[in-house]
Amino acid sequence: MSSFSVTEPSQRSKWFAGTLVILYALITMVPLVWIMMTGFKSPADAISYPPKVLFEPTLEGYVNLFTTRTRQTEEFLAANPPETWYEEIVREYDMVIAGPSKFGERFLNSVIIGFGSTFLSIFLGTLAAYAFSRFKIPFADDLLFFILSTRMMPPIAVAIPIFLMYRQLGLSDTHLGMILLYTGVNISLAVWLLKGFIDEIPLEYEEAALIDGYTRFQAFYKVVLPQAATGIASTAIFCLIFAWNEYAFAVLLTSGTAQTAPPFIPTIIGVGGLDWPAVAAGATIFLLPVMIFTILLRKHLLRGITFGAVRK
Repeated sequence: MSSFSVTEPSQRSKWFAGTLVILYALITMVPLVWIMMTGFKSPADAISYPPKVLFEPTLEGYVNLFTTRTRQTEEFLAANPPETWYEEIVREYDMVIAGPSKFGERFLNSVIIGFGSTFLSIFLGTLAAYAFSRFKIPFADDLLFFILSTRMMPPIAVAIPIFLMYRQLGLSDTHLGMILLYTGVNISLAVWLLKGFIDEIPLEYEEAALIDGYTRFQAFYKVVLPQAATGIASTAIFCLIFAWNEYAFAVLLTSGTAQTAPPFIPTIIGVGGLDWPAVAAGATIFLLPVMIFTILLRKHLLRGITFGAVRK
């Protein structure tokens, strides 16, 4: 009989599993790569059929994304020759750049609202999760279920009440209103995830700190938080993804001052209709902050998957 290990996979199994992972990764990356490629196409190449894989790249989509353009007469164009490379691009359509577009403002709104609500969700969620994990709270299970139940509710079910309430409170189309709303939605997820992580931290660590003269807050700040850093980073990624991509409330409650990028990008209009290269360029730029944030915290995210293996 040939001996074999129950826990150690064979070389053939490793190759098969690796091939499946690589194939799955390539398939899931196709839409992302196609969006990035469309951002460097001309409007004609973006809507050509059959779709063009090989094309002459251009920055026209990015120029249209960050600028507003207006059509001028031939006399005006002849009297004012283009001075920069991006002005030469719009001159091909007998147009001049009138000024910057609103994409920069909308992108900044997404950064403020997304990261602001994520920070507030993690801050409040960590405190609440620590309380549920370490103290005897009456009806703790009922309260936790109630917190989780707010996550189950579809946004459209509360859209009209929230719209009326925000209009009365003056929170419509404000950064504060959107941050509070996204925090209210994300805090249930933050509490449940972080409670699981804090439950895995041995209570003896805090007891030893308290014996050494630490206060409860010092033990929480210097002992629990460093141990829960993995869970906090993982939870922050999920909270940011929701706040960053949220569309329904952003369309309903914002229109100008606090409008984020998701409802703005689909409204980019070009010469003959929807400017698909500019839309793709905006989507590509919109992906970068979350992608960078996730890459920076990827070690914590991977550790968070196996955090339950900690031995008390």
